[in-house]
Amino acid sequence: MATILRDWSYRYQWLYDGISRLAALSVGGEGRFRRLALAGLSVSPETKVLDLCCGSGQATQLLVQYSRDVTGLDASPLSLRRARQNVPQASYVEAFAEKMPFPDEHFDLVHTSAALHEMEPAQLGQIIKEVYRVLKPGGVFALVDFHRPTNPVFWPGVAVFLWLFETETAWQLLDTDLAGALREVGFAVGEPVLYAGGSLQVVHGRK
Repeated sequence: MATILRDWSYRYQWLYDGISRLAALSVGGEGRFRRLALAGLSVSPETKVLDLCCGSGQATQLLVQYSRDVTGLDASPLSLRRARQNVPQASYVEAFAEKMPFPDEHFDLVHTSAALHEMEPAQLGQIIKEVYRVLKPGGVFALVDFHRPTNPVFWPGVAVFLWLFETETAWQLLDTDLAGALREVGFAVGEPVLYAGGSLQVVHGRK
């Protein structure tokens, strides 16, 4: 069942958007969810931004409101076609996150929203190294993704969501110290900021 629903959610934009809006209610709605990873950051029109694993451009749409220089990267041609239609103000690159076609020290900010939980552990490690490589000194990696709930009330909802729409990599992320993984590569990282009963985490890593 999970595989079918997951496939449908990516094939049909209306279903994916509906799922995203429903899940975002736990933090006060989709608008607030999209802003979580940017909280406390200074993004100007000149900030060079990479929206990593941008999907159909849901977060990209927010990022172009702050910066005139936003690039969305994704490995899915279908998602990128949708992103170009939804957010034509950004530029887009089709590539894998673990092997990005950008020079060293190219971006001021790399942002990713609810994408790292789709990666195998080895793949995740390589992506973090790649993000570190493409960031300028002083640049920031800002991410929001799943976290093991600290409030047991949130466990049933998280478990059902992961069972229906995600794969085992999402469960693996719950046992992954993302902040620690960033520190191992060289990022300066504070403690994750938790939302929705601890089921979501925001991590900022500065190069």
